[in-house]
Amino acid sequence: MGLHDASPQHLVDAMADDVELELGWGRLIFGQTFADPEKLAEALQQERPGRRDICIYARESHVLVARSPAELFIDPSHTYRKRFTGELPPAEPIGFTVRTLESPDDADSMNRVYVRCGMVPAPVDVIWRNHTENPAVIYLVAVRDDDGSIVGTVTGVDHKQLFDDPEDGSSLWSLAVDPAASLPGVGAALTRTLARELHARGRAYLDLSVAHDNAAAIALYEKLGFQRVPVLAVKRKNAINEPLFTHPPETVDDLNPYARIIADEAIRRGIWVEVLDAGAGEMRLSHGGRVVITRESLSEFTSAVAMSRCDDKRQTRRIVSEAGITVPKGRLATFDEDDHKFLAEVGDVVVKPTRGEQGKGITVGISSPEELDAALHRAREQHPEVLIEQRAKGDDLRLVVIDGKVVAAAIRRPAEIIGTGAHTIRELIETQSRRRAAATGGESRIPMDDVTASTVAEAGWSLDDVLPEGQRLRVRRTANLHQGGTIHDVTAEVNPELCRVGVRAAEAIGIPVTGIDLLVPDVTGTEYVFIEANERPGLANHEPQPTAAAFVDFLFPQQPGLPQAWTPSETPIRPD
Repeated sequence: MGLHDASPQHLVDAMADDVELELGWGRLIFGQTFADPEKLAEALQQERPGRRDICIYARESHVLVARSPAELFIDPSHTYRKRFTGELPPAEPIGFTVRTLESPDDADSMNRVYVRCGMVPAPVDVIWRNHTENPAVIYLVAVRDDDGSIVGTVTGVDHKQLFDDPEDGSSLWSLAVDPAASLPGVGAALTRTLARELHARGRAYLDLSVAHDNAAAIALYEKLGFQRVPVLAVKRKNAINEPLFTHPPETVDDLNPYARIIADEAIRRGIWVEVLDAGAGEMRLSHGGRVVITRESLSEFTSAVAMSRCDDKRQTRRIVSEAGITVPKGRLATFDEDDHKFLAEVGDVVVKPTRGEQGKGITVGISSPEELDAALHRAREQHPEVLIEQRAKGDDLRLVVIDGKVVAAAIRRPAEIIGTGAHTIRELIETQSRRRAAATGGESRIPMDDVTASTVAEAGWSLDDVLPEGQRLRVRRTANLHQGGTIHDVTAEVNPELCRVGVRAAEAIGIPVTGIDLLVPDVTGTEYVFIEANERPGLANHEPQPTAAAFVDFLFPQQPGLPQAWTPSETPIRPD
């Protein structure tokens, strides 16, 4: 049921007929502009592969679906509306600026945010054409003040401008905020800025559609003054929308993000997914006569020998060093004065258990004997054998190698917060930790422990201090995602020589799918130090690079994926 039946007939007659707006990720089909329901159904049935069309404001959505029940369904979403009455409050962003697009590069950055949020991207030329030629479409982006990167975006549609809407309405679409952004209030600022722009144009209200189970988004919109209205959306049944109109295979919803991204990619290709152990991320993938068992990105194509080499950091160091790859100076801890002598010799060290993952037991930046003893104790709690390595300066670079190709490169940075001038460091850490957990399915959190407290203290602060507005503070030493670290895609910038190092390391270990970790002063340079190899790299951390697609390509090379409206300009790197 729409809210578009009470307008005077002469105003309804003045509306444009059969209005469709191409946004690249799909079309917005305005149902109230279609007099013939058959024609409206036909418009939805003309959806292109890899797109996600939406029909909104159809007067009789249930009747429309009943005409083609095998092809159409009512979207399980709610419509919220903000009526414009009086002056709207300003956005007041902290640490970023909201603006319109300035170049096609902005459209490319928008797509990167879309993909990181699991949304369908749009061709850059479609976005730019709408921006420059269609005044009914408004694109806004949130840009960090410090480095100019785009961390959020929203699209607005002016219904009056588009089809002479008698209700003077408008709508909000594709609100997306980079999950790695540590800035607070990006989504709210984008929404407020768009609302103010459309209010200034004389629009009467702003509508938006939100998934019925997206509690965080609904809470945001209600806080901003949106109220739920009885407007339904209709979509076409396709591979992208499949989770909305069918139940996934049993327990797929229980998978963690690293297994779920693989399951979703397989399901889109028609590959049967059987969850063997949701907690462990273990699945059986089947298509035709081919059956592969996986545990997240670890598959039966990785040998036990290769896996054991990655598991034991001493063996990893030995193998890659013999292959001519640079490793840091190090020693196996003896828990005596010799450990202190090594520290005195190199000046600054990293302590890590020889076995383990997710950064557990690792301490970075040790420069005193007392710190070393404490770090050795923490590491020994994870495993009795502990490595001490000279600390190399630089950023933590993860190279994802699949089937002899580097398919993604990303810098991993330790957790940080940005001051608001009103909240304590403890409050900012707790807020950022909740945000990271929500964005990663609970996988990334900032531990509130002694390491966090000491890291904050080293910078001259205490957890109960109020951090000045806009000031950034690193609160962990390690860049591990599971301890609140963030991932920043650098596939387009990474030096090919570093990619060759990653592939050589994978070949030396004998592993087809791995995450190779290097410390690099500059991703565009050639200087590096090898840190470790991960036999089960998290593929969900590398959007917009199609890591899950590359993994399923490796497992099922004869079963291609869906066509994409946009992919990163860089291609997988296969060193000579």
